[in-house]
Amino acid sequence: MRLIIDSIDETSELTEEQVKTVEDLLQFAAETENVKHDAEVSVTFVTNERIQEVNREFRDKDQPTDVISFALEEMGEGELEIIGLDQPPMLGDIIISIQRAKEQAEEYGHSFIRELGFLACHGFLHLLGYDHMNEQDEKEMFTKQKDILNSYGLKRSQDL
Repeated sequence: MRLIIDSIDETSELTEEQVKTVEDLLQFAAETENVKHDAEVSVTFVTNERIQEVNREFRDKDQPTDVISFALEEMGEGELEIIGLDQPPMLGDIIISIQRAKEQAEEYGHSFIRELGFLACHGFLHLLGYDHMNEQDEKEMFTKQKDILNSYGLKRSQDL
């Protein structure tokens, strides 16, 4: 099973190794979560200004944030499900602010790559339908992302 990942670094700040680590982590998360064969996801690394534009346009919040996910497989109200197309599922888009990832890594006292992995994993779990709108859902999602990150090897204290 392979997750098809389209990574775009709009900031040109990441190394190939950092992008590969995020992609490998998402592959690991997809395997852990038994995601359908050849599902697709896009990951875009952006500036604070760009993520603020997206946050304002789609969430009515005029401020930068660390990660935003747009799940494409979710059924909206009044939408009809298309049945019969044998296409790989397009899970959606994950948008990560590089600037916020750097700030938060410093704030939390762990490596930049660990924070980048955390944000990618968090966004990916949102694409799979996990949320943190109430205490029970938050506990489930945060436990799952911690388990994925630790199993992959991106523990909080790790320095890469």
